[in-house]
Amino acid sequence: MSEPLRIALAGLGTVGGGVVRLIEANADLIARRAGRPIRITAISARNRGKNRGFDATRYAWEDDMVILGERDDVDVVVELVGGADGPALALARTTFEAGKGLVTANKAMIAHHGLELAKRAEAAHCALRFEAAVAGGIPVIKGLKEGAAANHIHRVYGILNGTCNYILSTMEDTGRDFADVLAEAQAKGFAESDPSFDIDGIDAAHKLSILASIAFGTTIDFGAVDVTGIRRVLAADIAQADALGYYIRLIGMADVETDATGQTRLFQRVHPHLVHRDHPLAHVDGATNAVVAEGNFVGRLLFQGAGAGDGPTASAVVADLIDIARGDIGAPFSIPAAELEPAPPADSGHRTGKAYLRFTVADRPGTLAEIAAAMRDAGVSIESLIQKGRVEVAGESRALVSLVTHHGPESGIVEAMRLLDGSPALAEPPLVMHILED
Repeated sequence: MSEPLRIALAGLGTVGGGVVRLIEANADLIARRAGRPIRITAISARNRGKNRGFDATRYAWEDDMVILGERDDVDVVVELVGGADGPALALARTTFEAGKGLVTANKAMIAHHGLELAKRAEAAHCALRFEAAVAGGIPVIKGLKEGAAANHIHRVYGILNGTCNYILSTMEDTGRDFADVLAEAQAKGFAESDPSFDIDGIDAAHKLSILASIAFGTTIDFGAVDVTGIRRVLAADIAQADALGYYIRLIGMADVETDATGQTRLFQRVHPHLVHRDHPLAHVDGATNAVVAEGNFVGRLLFQGAGAGDGPTASAVVADLIDIARGDIGAPFSIPAAELEPAPPADSGHRTGKAYLRFTVADRPGTLAEIAAAMRDAGVSIESLIQKGRVEVAGESRALVSLVTHHGPESGIVEAMRLLDGSPALAEPPLVMHILED
């Protein structure tokens, strides 16, 4: 058997510990599948003395994790620290400067610096792999880069954040409101003490921008993702959606289009959507992730599974290491970084579909007429309208008005919201959720 692939591991948290345990438990199987052993030679973490459930003294220790990339007894560095910049980025750059490969689960770093790192990796003829950065243990990046490589991908979308999906599906099952379920998710470890990256959609946007680049061959553009999280979703919205035959899910969606000048434009959006209960994504519950990719010959592909956790994410990390051990380097984003095409953001105004709009209003005569007039003047046709439920806003009781639009351009909804902006009848800005269509 060939010489072992020697790896250094930066970060020994949930995923890092899972990687160590997986490599130790399945060493023989991994060696057979990789064609050579994969061995940990050095590690780094914040707390050297912490009990992590394995014998850390078996491996060389570096207090400064950036030094891992310079060690002579390391072929590949595994970065599991996180953060778009700082030590993680410094380690990645040092690793490529030293001519070594990098495996990372760091979606923020790839979303912000992926193009730079891909160029560095390709110039050094080294591997850059990040399967674990998107959807945990689901091999969606490998599926797009390899299984669907011969296809033009029309659209990629899905449930990309397990925390949000846990909260929404629990609200659905229990009828409880957002704040109550979030607190429970934090107590159970499904949500961070500061959950902003998850519930405000940033984590899903990081992942979506990575998937879009791989699917469409475009330069990664996290800054162009239109992001809305789930903070404003009420139990009343969940109930209304259910009455209409829908579930609410936070959906990340990307596709490409060609404008009148022949310019390729990239659409990327993370928003809560109403998903019809017959759609496959409607039944993705709990902390599960699911991604749909649509190719011109392969049709619709559905990737579903655990989107986080030590076991699934460690599995994705070690799968990348096995590929590198086999000599599979390849372009990080499926095609060489220099050939990725810049794509300006697409205008969503001409996109058509149905939408759910919820208004929190003063319960007084004329309010419904004002909303209906704004819809009419903006050219938005109303399919159904329901006034049901009340909430407290700034100590005052307010009524909830929900409506579903007929199929039409999104520009009409934007115009209707403009017409209603500043109306004294509205206690807060309307909540707009698009309806996912096949």
